[in-house]
Amino acid sequence: MRNAFASEITALAKEDPRVVLVSGDIGNRLFDDFKAAAPGRFVNAGAAEANMIGLAAGMAMTGFRPVVYTINSFLTTRCYEQIRIDLCYHCLPVVLVGVGAGLSYASLGATHHSLEDVAALRVLPNMAVVCPGDPMEVRMSLRASLQQEGPVFLRLGKKGEPLIHSQPPPFTIGKAIVVKPGTHVCLLSNGHILSLTMKSAEILERKGVSAQVVSFHTVKPLDQGFLREAFSAFSLMVTVEDHSVQGGLGGSVAEWLADNPSPARLCRIGTPDEFFRGAVDNESARERVGLSPEAMAAKVLSFLKAI
Repeated sequence: MRNAFASEITALAKEDPRVVLVSGDIGNRLFDDFKAAAPGRFVNAGAAEANMIGLAAGMAMTGFRPVVYTINSFLTTRCYEQIRIDLCYHCLPVVLVGVGAGLSYASLGATHHSLEDVAALRVLPNMAVVCPGDPMEVRMSLRASLQQEGPVFLRLGKKGEPLIHSQPPPFTIGKAIVVKPGTHVCLLSNGHILSLTMKSAEILERKGVSAQVVSFHTVKPLDQGFLREAFSAFSLMVTVEDHSVQGGLGGSVAEWLADNPSPARLCRIGTPDEFFRGAVDNESARERVGLSPEAMAAKVLSFLKAI
């Protein structure tokens, strides 16, 4: 995902002289092509993330289109006050790009885990929250974000996420994408965990369960039209995310469901409401919290049996 971001931001900088990339002391070699294509428009703000947000706000107020990039946990919770006041209060067109979301940096410990960030940012007025599902969605969501008039948070994985889309799908912030049709259960996948959701659907197919897979990339604004149709068509709706089950996509859909009652059941799959302790590789971490394809499929099957 980060390579797709680096490539696309370089292309966008060539098209629009207002685009400026502000980095929190990472990705210096990753952005060599950007620096060559847009001299003077790469700013390394150093390990001073709160100041970095204020810098981007000032740039936006003077007509630039800043894109701020750093490790997700340092970009979001560390800078929360600056994001709230400097960006959201003034509704400034700044794109925040957090890399290594969820348990992507599981091996580096709790400082690098970000399992509450969507919950924190989606409640801020004017903020859009977008979590692309594969490298192609990264490119399209970045382009769409730069067309917005207010702040946007783009939540990325790290690297190695496989392409899911064989060709660019229609992409609009706030509009879900059906990746795979199905009839028994609908899986709403949020962000870089989309490939694991697809594998979970394959397991369910082998068990005789037809699973529709949706890239529900935007947590805010919610695609309410899609939710109304899906909750009418399926008996079980499932949210899947590399984030706490509280406050992320699952929490957002649960809030929507409270205002729009439906006979369909909602199953939320995500990380538990507790700190992930230890330092293990990404795959092991997701197995521990129930985000492996096998564990997700087992949870869906248990819900289906209870209906």
